[in-house]
Amino acid sequence: MAAKEFNDEAEAATNKVSVNRGREADAKNVAVIFGVTGLVGKELARRLISTANWKVYGIAREPEITAIQSSSYCFISCDLLNPLDIKRKLTLLEDVTHIFWVTWASQFASDMHKCCEQNKAMMCNALNAILPRAKALKHVSLQTGMKHYVTLQGLPEEKQVRFYDEECPRVSKSNNFYYVLEDLLKEKLAGKVAWSVHRPGLLLGSSHRSLYNFLGCLCVYGAVCKHLNLPFVFGGTREIWEEYCIDGSDSRLVAEQHIWAATNDDISSTKGQAFNAINGPRFTWKEIWPSIGKKFGVKVPESMFSQDFWYAKAMNDKKQVWKEIVVSKGLIQTEMEDLANWEFLDILFRCPAKMLGTRDKADRLGFRIRCKTLDSILYWIDYMKDEKLIP
Repeated sequence: MAAKEFNDEAEAATNKVSVNRGREADAKNVAVIFGVTGLVGKELARRLISTANWKVYGIAREPEITAIQSSSYCFISCDLLNPLDIKRKLTLLEDVTHIFWVTWASQFASDMHKCCEQNKAMMCNALNAILPRAKALKHVSLQTGMKHYVTLQGLPEEKQVRFYDEECPRVSKSNNFYYVLEDLLKEKLAGKVAWSVHRPGLLLGSSHRSLYNFLGCLCVYGAVCKHLNLPFVFGGTREIWEEYCIDGSDSRLVAEQHIWAATNDDISSTKGQAFNAINGPRFTWKEIWPSIGKKFGVKVPESMFSQDFWYAKAMNDKKQVWKEIVVSKGLIQTEMEDLANWEFLDILFRCPAKMLGTRDKADRLGFRIRCKTLDSILYWIDYMKDEKLIP
């Protein structure tokens, strides 16, 4: 879906939601976005402040390079693992009507018990500060992901493709902090406030604050290949290269789904609602890789696939090259690791589990926005160019 088409459809969907809100449309909605500098957090903030009846508080440890300029927006730097810092800065947010939780603590691997403990502590600290005073709170929106449905530890040899829906049971004996956050939200809200959970696949957007930033990896890799006249190779397993393996999730689409669920009385539930947040049409890397290479203006070899190519190894000595690109092209000053996580890219292209979900539930309940993953990738490459993050 082209950028204009996406924006037109998103606007139409937003207008429909506004009609559904009825008398709420005249009220002042106040959102607090935890993780506002991330891929989806930035889009949530931009979309909400463009609507007349929203005021937005953005929460993150560090501000964005390019700050959001709006009288309806207030950024608060806060360490969510520090209860004293949270109490000092967030207890004054008495007017909050909507909470969007799109952040996570990444100090430990996501399948470790310590990761569960840390993320629970973050959310618990935040909710303890806000809930007692936010008497007008209407909805809490939590973002997790498609890893809700799988474990990457001790996977069985299963070749059959499964498409996960929101009713699939949790993976037993799995340290998954997604489950911990859902349970904590249910406990804290105690059936008094509506809430929803959103599960995207491979997030596509622009941020220099995201650990798992696929577009950042892709764009830095493409820029280095062009600068050094290297072939634009796909390194991974043949299965990942040739088969459907993961769903793309445009961060604009995910942000719109958050807002749709949070402001639509017809689907609001104090028992909690879960939604897969995926683009819709499926893709294979084999199909779209040549178009991505063409976008970067690099050499796409006839044999694009290589099982022996590892990004972490190939890019390990290219940090100085990136610095040269930043200076020569007049880009915003970043280090390679600000945008690219090569270990993540290697894991993504060699992942033993297929993370494919249905979007039947969201479609059935009226969420109409869809887009093609290749179109999303090309859009965000242009966006990062406009932001002067890549050449």
